[in-house]
Amino acid sequence: MTKKNEPEKEYAVIKGPYTQKSVRARIEAFFLDNIGKVATREQIIQVATDPQTGRQPENWHQRLSELRTDYGYTILSWRNRGDIKISEYMMPTAERRKTASTRVKLTARTWQLVLKAANYRCAWKEGDKICGLRDGDIDPIGGGTVRLTPDHKQPHSLNPDTDPDDPNKWQPLCGRHQVVKKNYWDHETGWLNVYAIVQAASEAQKRGVYEFLKDYLGERNKEDD
Repeated sequence: MTKKNEPEKEYAVIKGPYTQKSVRARIEAFFLDNIGKVATREQIIQVATDPQTGRQPENWHQRLSELRTDYGYTILSWRNRGDIKISEYMMPTAERRKTASTRVKLTARTWQLVLKAANYRCAWKEGDKICGLRDGDIDPIGGGTVRLTPDHKQPHSLNPDTDPDDPNKWQPLCGRHQVVKKNYWDHETGWLNVYAIVQAASEAQKRGVYEFLKDYLGERNKEDD
């Protein structure tokens, strides 16, 4: 049920077919066909799928991010509007910002050095465990064929001018961990996306956060009394 004074949500419709050559262009055309309407993750993946091969891209989330950062579009998510759910997005207007930060691309030579330093594996690390997937592997969790792509170690939102010739500033990530990292950071604010981090945490970690907040807020309430 829609809350009082909250706009009624209208969902996007795939009007296609979208035959643009790039994933980014197909997603852009889809959103421009549905200005002010809410698009789901499933719709975006369907639109992003290669019309010739039927292959679903693992990097659709990166292409969506590029529409914001490189092309200046406003694309809202649950972080921006309370009536939009997780994995839903909306382009409220076709207007583009005059200045949109251009994503730095590392050189081919630097990319080879980055790959070599990581032993040609995904460098995502959680605790003491490294992902370790290689190009061509089948992702055991997300499915699909792994393709390693360069990632700024420091999020693009915090440092858009990362040196393209410095291999120490980059790391190779698989598609799944590119998305995970993106979900951990809010590119619009440059702050950690605490909600996404807690959602991705284990049950034990969530309970730890819950106990911490109980103690912290309890102490704050005592100070206010």
